[in-house]
Amino acid sequence: MLNIPNTLALIRLFLAPLMFLLLVDRGLFGDIHYSWLDYMAAFIFVVASATDFFDGYIARTFNQITPLGKILDPLADKMLTLAGFLGLMMLGRASEWAIYLILTREIFITGLRVSAAAQNMDISASLAGKVKTVIQMIAIGFLLMEWPYGNEILWVATILTLYSGFEYMRDYLKNSNFEG
Repeated sequence: MLNIPNTLALIRLFLAPLMFLLLVDRGLFGDIHYSWLDYMAAFIFVVASATDFFDGYIARTFNQITPLGKILDPLADKMLTLAGFLGLMMLGRASEWAIYLILTREIFITGLRVSAAAQNMDISASLAGKVKTVIQMIAIGFLLMEWPYGNEILWVATILTLYSGFEYMRDYLKNSNFEG
């Protein structure tokens, strides 16, 4: 069902590759100075991040949570953060190790969520997972704008990312039919 929260998640799905394009295909934009491309990418990132807040708020407040939304929202979140992190890494602004650890965790947790869904388990985002997302978004914003402490914030996001991944794994193992 396509409602306002799902529409916002779809908008985020389309904004993520546009932001990535601005970061990695700079020659495509002719003589536009790279700083303007960074500003445009940052603007797109802020708009897309706002859709993340509003789709969740509207879905919860107006009871518009749908099965489609449960798939679209985390997918759009992952596409947005991966577009930002990969683009920044390709520009040499983000630590390759931090990005590798974040990406590995995201892939692992996505697999865990699929397994949980197959067992009719709900492993919703924890507080640590929500804080992780906010810190990742702040890190991307700082790195896009080349503000001081961007890489330090990225490493804080990396630690929170790994910690929240541990929480998901712990909760999954505690509640699953997994015979390890």
